[in-house]
Amino acid sequence: MRVEMWTDVACPWCYVGREHFAKGLAAFAHRDQVEVVHRSFELNPQAENGTVPIIDAVAAQYGRTRAQQVAREEQAKGMARAVGLEFRVGGRVFGNTFDVHRLAHFAKTRGLQSELLDQAFRVHFADEASIYDTETLVALAVEAGLQEAEVREVLGNPDAFAEEVRSDERLAAELGASGVPFFVLERRYGVSGVQSPEAFTRALEQAWADRPAA
Repeated sequence: MRVEMWTDVACPWCYVGREHFAKGLAAFAHRDQVEVVHRSFELNPQAENGTVPIIDAVAAQYGRTRAQQVAREEQAKGMARAVGLEFRVGGRVFGNTFDVHRLAHFAKTRGLQSELLDQAFRVHFADEASIYDTETLVALAVEAGLQEAEVREVLGNPDAFAEEVRSDERLAAELGASGVPFFVLERRYGVSGVQSPEAFTRALEQAWADRPAA
């Protein structure tokens, strides 16, 4: 059974949602027969990388006050820490995640996509380091097990794995996804947002039970 998972490394709900899904999958009896496919989604594809604090940028984007956005960050922090994830508030900056997604697709060719994404989420939310900085990306990719020279080659070529990212985003649009996290089970069931681990387990059980007969 295949589960496709659209996320963006800049999304706090994706950080939590991935962990909730992992826990839900771990409780699923047929977990060893589930293929998880990680797909790309950019929340802010037109964003420019810089030093604008994420709280200020997102508050302005959605018409919230700074206090309201801080409250949402604190909510995400509480949810993250409830499942053992470190989450800091206040130090992240706003930017474009296209290079992170390109690197994730490269990591897939080396069998290290999950490891790369785990590192990117951790660096962004736990360390509050800029995932829009080339040297930070190189360091986290090497930590995930990739070769530094290959990582620099990919990052230095803006066309490398660009179509793979765009293809994932087109597919998300075709399936009606307007935000992340977004999960699709067997191309028949969609699950969006930060669901509980138990909800993911139930969705997996339903998708498994409803598979077409061989």
